[in-house]
Amino acid sequence: MSHFDDHSNKSPYRGRATTLNPKSRFDVTGREVNFDGWFDPLDGVPVSRAEMMSERVRSIISYNTSPDLPFDRSINAYRGCEHGCIYCYARPSHNYLDLSSGLDFETKLTAKPNAAEVLIQQLSKPSYRVRPIALGTNTDPYQPIDVTHKITRDILQVLQTTRHPTAIVTKGAMITRDLDILAEMAQDNLVRVGVSVTTLNPKLSRMMESRAPAPAARLRNIERLSKAGVPTCVMASPLIPALSDHELENILKAGRDHGAQSASWIMLRLPRDVSDLFQAWLFDKFPDRAKRVLGHIREMHDGKLYDANLGHRMRGSGTYAEMIEKRFQLAIKKLGLAHKVPKLNCADFLPPRKKSAQMDLFDR
Repeated sequence: MSHFDDHSNKSPYRGRATTLNPKSRFDVTGREVNFDGWFDPLDGVPVSRAEMMSERVRSIISYNTSPDLPFDRSINAYRGCEHGCIYCYARPSHNYLDLSSGLDFETKLTAKPNAAEVLIQQLSKPSYRVRPIALGTNTDPYQPIDVTHKITRDILQVLQTTRHPTAIVTKGAMITRDLDILAEMAQDNLVRVGVSVTTLNPKLSRMMESRAPAPAARLRNIERLSKAGVPTCVMASPLIPALSDHELENILKAGRDHGAQSASWIMLRLPRDVSDLFQAWLFDKFPDRAKRVLGHIREMHDGKLYDANLGHRMRGSGTYAEMIEKRFQLAIKKLGLAHKVPKLNCADFLPPRKKSAQMDLFDR
């Protein structure tokens, strides 16, 4: 039996990568969910439905000064992510809502319906200086709930109208809905898209990215984007040592064969309680190799499972990390993929026109 044929998931929920819902690190009371056996196995296991809330925000652009990020500002249309990737480094951000990094992160979601309106206000400020805005840095802008909310498309329409450079990272199938906008922006070098492909094995993907599109669907997205003229990057991210890192070359080749022009990679990151969630998942799904996976991670972080130091957290260090980087460089050279991409066009930005009572007379 293949490692990926093991369906011994003890989860009381169907279609979720994690079974756990640890308390927020800011929660002083704590809580515990106890399953009392009322679910009849013959009836199947219950489905944990996503709950949607709304938040009217006063600011939508987040800024950072991190030297190991290729952007200094970003937009997240949603809090939480229905894709439910077990390894997601963004899970602890849900603690700021007094919610858990576990099931809460993927089932208690918050939409920002006034995001586009607030974005117009922020871009209109005389003090605003244009640089590329990143979409999808914390939660996926094209997660399933965007089918009905369409907040990402609203944001893109503002960025298109203002000719604002934009970089998108996603696993979501919904991105092809916005090909009309993306193709037009690409003509003026105003957009590029990175598609995360963590594995080509659909069984492994279903285990660790329970509600994300299958690998083949992501490759089709790369193909459709590339054919529409949108610069596309295949992102082998995150690589998991002794579990998916052997696929690096095949992932890059599949991306290139589907039209990707560039490539990147990031090693698995386990900040805060993501470490506990991932370890619980790993020992459940792959008990025979769990210690080996964690051993490699510790080797890259001086004996720890995570090191948040800037310049180190994305790749780690040591022999194992260096080997992955050498394999990556050899592969992209052989495949003709770029690692560094041209800068996006920041010269044609058109600030939104602020309406006034007087000017509104001409719009009637």
